[in-house]
Amino acid sequence: MTRRQSVDFAQPPTRPFACRRRLTLERPPPSDQDAHRLENPPAMNFRADPLTTSDNGRLLVLPTVHPFENLLQLDARGLLDAMRASQTRDFLAMVAEIEAPDSDLHRLFAALRDRAPAGNPFHDIALFRPGALAALFLDLHDHVMSHPVWLHPFFTRIFEGGADLDQLRAFAIAYFNQIKNTRQCVAVAIGRFHGLMDLPYGPLNERVSEITQIGLAQLVADEYGVGVHEIADYPPLGHLLLARTHIALYRQFFEGLGVSAEAQDAPMLPGVADNVLTQRLLAGDAAFSPLEALASVGLGMEWGVPEFFSLLLGGFIRIAERDRLDLTPDHLEVFIAHVRYDVLHAISVMLATSLHMRGDDDLLAVKGACNALMASRYAMMTELFENIFCAPCPALADIGLDSRHRLRDRRIETALRAARRATAPEAVIGGAAWRDSEKTPFVFL
Repeated sequence: MTRRQSVDFAQPPTRPFACRRRLTLERPPPSDQDAHRLENPPAMNFRADPLTTSDNGRLLVLPTVHPFENLLQLDARGLLDAMRASQTRDFLAMVAEIEAPDSDLHRLFAALRDRAPAGNPFHDIALFRPGALAALFLDLHDHVMSHPVWLHPFFTRIFEGGADLDQLRAFAIAYFNQIKNTRQCVAVAIGRFHGLMDLPYGPLNERVSEITQIGLAQLVADEYGVGVHEIADYPPLGHLLLARTHIALYRQFFEGLGVSAEAQDAPMLPGVADNVLTQRLLAGDAAFSPLEALASVGLGMEWGVPEFFSLLLGGFIRIAERDRLDLTPDHLEVFIAHVRYDVLHAISVMLATSLHMRGDDDLLAVKGACNALMASRYAMMTELFENIFCAPCPALADIGLDSRHRLRDRRIETALRAARRATAPEAVIGGAAWRDSEKTPFVFL
């Protein structure tokens, strides 16, 4: 993409999600607000490199931006199918690595198995039954990725270029509340795995718990932009506090859209607030098991992200090309990074999840937790569609949801209603009415 001439915008209204009001923002001059960036930038120049190249009139996405150079030639369904196939190949390759006797992963789990006495259920986990781990993945992956949320009308409309700059800015402001809160749920879930929890592995209980914690901790570390350090090279406090978190990367998106710092933090839409609370409840509320917590922050949150962020990324590129917006990979880095790294996250969490699954009831619990999370996300995107595009969008209950994606019990409904009442009303648009509402985003059998 060639460099475009910047556009001047006016200041945003106080209520950025009011329908039929044009959102106009003042694009700041080249920013000196780069405190959130590390002193040593990545090798590629994200601030200057283009997003696309042209090949006989076809726009091809550069490999530094997305793994599919033909991203803009795919339709939404084709992209979903391609991402599902890619994730399947990646996971099955990881399973083959575990099963290879000379691999580090195989040696790790084989050493634990050797410590377990005869009759210990650790001998029977999916990892040690030929084909069982792959079959478990294929079942759960199909369940999650077949949910209609990943082809929500909001994602497909953006992917097709059906938005203007004002609508992109409205989306960016509204979705920022989701970005700011997601990572906390993973941190909450880590605390569900500890030395006092009820596991059946006897002398291996602590080790299984620790492996689970490590998998989740890597997710949190990536969200906060901090990595693994040796004692000798542990960074100073200033380095840690200036880490390039996902929130910092998202503010680069704001910069590209011309959203001023004062406009970036707004009250949540009710649907966004419901999704934030649903994530927190599944991860930390005692009504849900540690396995359900793990499934909600792992499979339910990580598997679909590369796909729908690809839809958003492709749409942003189309709109930037059409409307001659000056967007660079630097501005879209938060979406580029999630497409690449959340695939790795999903694989590691799937492996950890398998250590806690011992029967059909556990399988149903994992699917139920994912169903609750996906229903909440669907409702959030429906509200974003209606508020940003000023058009109706069918609710999840109105599209003939398959029975396998409906909830089997009402624990999350009860918990969400109670959590709303404990929320500060000023944090949510229409907060008083939302706190008293009995309506929830879930669809039941």
